[in-house]
Amino acid sequence: MNAMSSIIYTALEWITRFAYLNLLWIVFTLAGGILFGFFPSTTAMFAVSREWLKGNIDKPVLQMFWNYYRTDFWKSNRLGLFVALIGLLIALDIFYIQSSTELVSWTYIPLFAFMLLNALFLFYLFPSFVHYDIKVRSVIKNAFLLMLINPINNMLILLTLAPLYFLMSFLPALLVIFGGSAYAFITMWFALHAFNKANKASGKVEDFSK
Repeated sequence: MNAMSSIIYTALEWITRFAYLNLLWIVFTLAGGILFGFFPSTTAMFAVSREWLKGNIDKPVLQMFWNYYRTDFWKSNRLGLFVALIGLLIALDIFYIQSSTELVSWTYIPLFAFMLLNALFLFYLFPSFVHYDIKVRSVIKNAFLLMLINPINNMLILLTLAPLYFLMSFLPALLVIFGGSAYAFITMWFALHAFNKANKASGKVEDFSK
């Protein structure tokens, strides 16, 4: 009974953590006027997830979140500008294909392939941002290379996120309560494994410099 109570307590504790982190993500996104708050809030959410995965679960969440949000505010918005430009390019391509009567359905294939690559790239972009204390250009380069050399990891992320997506589609309230934090934690966990693999391959010792 004690063991069962401990399991239930731990589960409820983590549910509370995820819900609180997701709430902070939403609140600080709004506090930044959405446009300027989304990316600092998102990188802060990934940074807190990284701290949890390192075992730092007793640190005050609000303090950690605020420190990362404040410190990386402008740097994360520079990264966000790049992400927004890619998103705009995809949106324009979709609009052009749908509005053109001369293009046939197979022309969607390159676009869908590009969208998939972009999704895989994003799995590593924010984790790379919070894990390495490097310039935005280097963050983008590292994330792209990690995506290319980790096909199995990419597949595992997709297989893990797919049931989460269907669950939250079936219960939209879960998306509001846990959507962002659950995604950040899962992708951060897989990304850390990719970082460790890359460090071992290069002969470097893993460090948490940021």
